[in-house]
Amino acid sequence: MAKSNAVKRITKELAEISLDPPSNCSACPKGDNLFEWVSTIMGPSGSPYEGGIFFLDVNFPKDYPFKPPKVVFRTRIYHCNINSGGAICLDILKDNWSPALTISKVLLSICSLLSDANPADPLVSNIATEYINDRKKHDKTAKEWTERYAS
Repeated sequence: MAKSNAVKRITKELAEISLDPPSNCSACPKGDNLFEWVSTIMGPSGSPYEGGIFFLDVNFPKDYPFKPPKVVFRTRIYHCNINSGGAICLDILKDNWSPALTISKVLLSICSLLSDANPADPLVSNIATEYINDRKKHDKTAKEWTERYAS
């Protein structure tokens, strides 16, 4: 029973994101499996990620929306809240998940994380330290990585 509820919910969100995608984001199923999506996020303008195209994998659990989707960066990115494996440290993907959230809202939150990192809750502490202590050096490296991996 739970699976059919998840399928209904994911189908509804797919229709919404197809008709009205969040700015700078897109997402759709990888193939025939409704629970596995691929997403793209354009690096926000004014951020060191500007001009980059970042690919993410989105996996919905069978008990979605009661559990958050697992979202992972496939494109390498220099960011204190995203580690080398692509894991994202974002409260709504963990403890602050709510069934009221949608994949569109999750993608927008990830976009805003690219504009405003959260060095107080880092996954990569040395990048967070650099972000706080030498923002210019941080942004230069982030821009270089964006050109190298996300162009």
